[in-house]
Amino acid sequence: MVDAERLKQPSGLRVLLVEDEMMVALLVESMLIDLGHEVIGPVGRLDRAVAMAEREIIDFAIIDVNINGGKAYPVAAALSARGIPFIFATGYGRAGLAAPFQDRPALQKPYRFEDMRAAIEAIRGSPLAPSV
Repeated sequence: MVDAERLKQPSGLRVLLVEDEMMVALLVESMLIDLGHEVIGPVGRLDRAVAMAEREIIDFAIIDVNINGGKAYPVAAALSARGIPFIFATGYGRAGLAAPFQDRPALQKPYRFEDMRAAIEAIRGSPLAPSV
């Protein structure tokens, strides 16, 4: 279970990044670091991502819906079971999410730094400290 008070801190959160496209992963990782977070990953294999979602100490996750031809819903289920919030990253937006995850936050690809910031603020419930 995630510590709600830790989510309200301005920075320093541990973020599991599940993304199989290296260029996208590097971009997202850079954005997260600029926001002051520690990136766990990126992870580009579903089996490894599920294992990490089940065991790693993380505060939230960003999950690409499509990982190497498979769907990342098992990762989302593992995070949900632990009460860890997550954001889906997808080219199809929330309309492309399968049940029971249609109500979860989603970043529409391609996304910008401000989109990332807003999505993280939404799951954290408080504004982030200004970035550089």
